[in-house]
Amino acid sequence: MTWLITAVGLGLLLVSPMFAGEHSAFARVTVYWHREGSGANAASNGVRLCDGHCAVDPKKIPFGSRVVLPDAECVAVDTGPDVVKRKAARLCGRNSAERNAIVIDRFFDAKEKALAWATANPHFMVVRVRTPDTEAAY
Repeated sequence: MTWLITAVGLGLLLVSPMFAGEHSAFARVTVYWHREGSGANAASNGVRLCDGHCAVDPKKIPFGSRVVLPDAECVAVDTGPDVVKRKAARLCGRNSAERNAIVIDRFFDAKEKALAWATANPHFMVVRVRTPDTEAAY
């Protein structure tokens, strides 16, 4: 019984840093925008999306976290099946690090802005993630 308690405690110690504080992550960053007919709330969870929002896998990056890209900071408010399954990373990754990268889908108000950002920036990049509990410290 003691070994079980020790194993669970050790597991919690190893998992908790993943959701706490600030950390870096290697990510495939994709873009999306408001499409005709998608309604005012384009997010999967009903949130009204605007520039500065992004979709993430909430198991890897909790909602409300700040995702710091080289040129902007986004708030994680949305998710989607392709983000969770890391479809973009698996399909266009040229090595194992790229294929195993998390996917962040950055929202733009206009298609032109989204496509311009996508062509001007690399597909894969290191991002900083600040979880909501870190925000209270700032």
